[in-house]
Amino acid sequence: MDEATNELKKLEQELHKRIHAGEIYAALSIAEKTLEIAEEALGPDHPDVAQSLNNLAGLYHEQGNYALAEPLCERVLAIHEKALGHDHSSVATSLNNLARLYNVQGKYAEAEPLFGWAMAIYEKALGPDHPHVATTLGNLATLYDDQGKYAEAEPLHKRALAIREKTHGPDHPDVAQSLNNLAGLYHEQGNYALAEPLCERVLAIHEKALGHDHSSVATSLNNLARLYRVTDRKSEAEKLEKRAAAIEAGRLSDEIFPG
Repeated sequence: MDEATNELKKLEQELHKRIHAGEIYAALSIAEKTLEIAEEALGPDHPDVAQSLNNLAGLYHEQGNYALAEPLCERVLAIHEKALGHDHSSVATSLNNLARLYNVQGKYAEAEPLFGWAMAIYEKALGPDHPHVATTLGNLATLYDDQGKYAEAEPLHKRALAIREKTHGPDHPDVAQSLNNLAGLYHEQGNYALAEPLCERVLAIHEKALGHDHSSVATSLNNLARLYRVTDRKSEAEKLEKRAAAIEAGRLSDEIFPG
């Protein structure tokens, strides 16, 4: 058992290293091996096996292999419910992951109640203003966004934003994510006057928190440029697009010719 535990720890470290480096295929191989060893050493229903299943499911999800990810996510949920009880925060996380997987496949009817269940567990276990509640609110709002149900989505985005501002302060990247989600909703509705100050704030947060050459800054610049274009400000949009392109070109150069 000790030998297997030590090997699992080493594999977990190597897995996170590969994921951080963006080496998804290498990470998949390690995740599959980790799961095999964990199941053999600990049995199929151990919480540590659930973690290995979750890692592998996440990689499949990232690749778009939803058919492979789904049964793993379902199994993680079953293990956590059996081992930890139905009201544990880890069950909520498993519900959230499975619901996100359903949502990306357009299985909205299956995803929606899972998000609601996850949120209820988080609120009870962690409190109504916990960051996990904000994340689930954002996920549920995105589900409504994807269906064009903007009236249902807007208050959820606003509540997620309020929680994150209260928890992290006004200049945190998680706040920028909620701002960006809300700006996207307004953009889709044609409410450009409401979207613009949010996009500008997202850009300012990313520049301050991540640096002027970060990929998230480039994304924020492009989002704001899209808004300028639909409001007939072509020259302003072009300036932002050029700056975003320069950031992306610099990142590509760093990847091809690392220092």
